Amino acid sequence: MKELQEIRRLGDNFITVELADDNLFDWNVKLFQVDKDSALWQDMKETNTEYILLNVTFPDNFPFSPPFMRVLTPRLENGYVLDGGAICMELLTPRGWSSAYTVEAVMRQFAASLVKGQGRICRKAGKSKKAFSRKEAEATFKSLVKTHEKYGWVSPPVSDG
Repeated sequence: MKELQEIRRLGDNFITVELADDNLFDWNVKLFQVDKDSALWQDMKETNTEYILLNVTFPDNFPFSPPFMRVLTPRLENGYVLDGGAICMELLTPRGWSSAYTVEAVMRQFAASLVKGQGRICRKAGKSKKAFSRKEAEATFKSLVKTHEKYGWVSPPVSDG
């Protein structure tokens, strides 16, 4: 509740939050700003995409465990956004999480990782219309955490798939 009030007080047009189904533990977050020098920002302007919509689900023991976060729309390529809209960021894992992180700080880190990872809006015919699913995102996130636990937070060798 405190986090929600803090974000609403900011009013800086970086993010806005709406509760999903009036549930304090399930937020839809609109991210309005990424680096204005990035290809993703250019894509957003060209496609009239006002924001990136994310879903953030908080566990019962938040802030001591990380939220589950995924992209809903638009469909993105690269930028550490994977199948189902899962997000590859160490700070979203129990190992990388700190209870000191705020939702705003996590969103700023996500916006930076989108640009660093050369995220783009998917424009491939057919694929760009296919919606991300929560089930797919959860499975992908579980898999990527397992991979990173094995290899660390670097890309595994291509020979390992």
